Amino acid sequence: MVNPTFFVKPIITYLKPMQTIAPQPVQQPANKTSQLFPVILVTSLFFLWGFAHNLDPILIPHLKRSFTLTTVQATLIDSAVFAAYFLMAIPAGIIMKKYGYKWGIVIGLLIFATGSFLFIPAANTQLYSFFLIALFIIACGLTILETAANPYMSTLGDPKTSVLRLNFAQSFNGLAAAMAPAIGARIILTKGHTDAELSTMTEAAKKLALAAEAASVKTPYFILGAILVVIAILFSIIKLPKIQKTEEHVAGKNILHAFKHKHLSWGVAAQFFYVGAQVCVFSLFILYATKSAGISEVKAADYLGICGIAFLIGRFVGTALNVVIQPQKLLALYAIINIALCLVAVFAHGMITVYTVIGICFFMSIMFPTIFSLGIKGLGGDTEFGSSLIIMSIVGGAILPRFFGMVGESFNNIQYGYIVPLICFAVIAVFGLSGYKVTSKTDVQTAFDPGNLG
Repeated sequence: MVNPTFFVKPIITYLKPMQTIAPQPVQQPANKTSQLFPVILVTSLFFLWGFAHNLDPILIPHLKRSFTLTTVQATLIDSAVFAAYFLMAIPAGIIMKKYGYKWGIVIGLLIFATGSFLFIPAANTQLYSFFLIALFIIACGLTILETAANPYMSTLGDPKTSVLRLNFAQSFNGLAAAMAPAIGARIILTKGHTDAELSTMTEAAKKLALAAEAASVKTPYFILGAILVVIAILFSIIKLPKIQKTEEHVAGKNILHAFKHKHLSWGVAAQFFYVGAQVCVFSLFILYATKSAGISEVKAADYLGICGIAFLIGRFVGTALNVVIQPQKLLALYAIINIALCLVAVFAHGMITVYTVIGICFFMSIMFPTIFSLGIKGLGGDTEFGSSLIIMSIVGGAILPRFFGMVGESFNNIQYGYIVPLICFAVIAVFGLSGYKVTSKTDVQTAFDPGNLG
């Protein structure tokens, strides 16, 4: 048997102790208007990756029918996207370190654009695997963009307004979550034939009709790719304010050493299950709503947009509540509420199921930043490695939706798939009730500021 350390040692060697440089806020230029355009451009990135992510729930029912896929096969769309986040987490950091934020953003945009353009040959060749490759490349670009844009926006300008700037930029991500399903449904889903129409066709005619449906993605993704190239060119020619760097501390021994913190291990697990739950809820919503409530795909996409709005509102409400309620308690409360809502999603029928899922979106809105903040609390020199581990744990979005599909197909009822998010929220509730607790003596020395939640 091959010794597992044969594969782990090279990674540990690469991630040996090194001086970490903490980004400091940029100096305010004499003319504040000179920063306005860079802020607008960076803010646009939040909208763009939010839009790309929220087109995936449209692609799942669309490609499912175009290629006559099972629900489990259709969830490979999510697997392709979130596997890229897992694989690109460390390379994205290396790109930022070597080329800086500006050129890291340009590289991310160009990779994002490349994946978008690949939808054209994917549709021409009528290969589902080609679509998955295109989505994987898009997600690689998104990983780099998210790695660069979040810290850059927080340091781009006056430190006193950093939280305001980041929350403002993140609101455009929520706006994209509300807009993408409605726009995507009308551009992509309305181009298809009904099941009744397909049933009357010959096999040859049906094959041609489904091929035409798959081809309907070419125009929107070509337009998206072209916009990304233009924005990449703008980033390459404008002068972005530089972030000052100062030597702050020495990182921990290696990425595996960070697991000595019990609450970090819980945080990694909780984030894995949270992202898995979120992807199950959003990506499979259209398939779920058309069965549980008997509504059309386009109408379901409109309700998916409402889910995005509920998620956005919940984010602001939850952040405000953290002023008076400890974040771990609010996290546990919201998780318990969502367990109850998942039970309703499994057993109810009609429009109540749609409204239930909208409620789930509202209550899961604060979970990602809360888990992240609690998970890295008090890690000291292991903070960087701990952060990387929690980011890499979003691979849950690639794995758990497939279990959702398998459960639904096993019972021949997609509603039973909500057993998977229910289990996810149970793990998150345990983390909020006890798993968050700092047990290491070195960890206790660092206080947690709930105001840091994003």
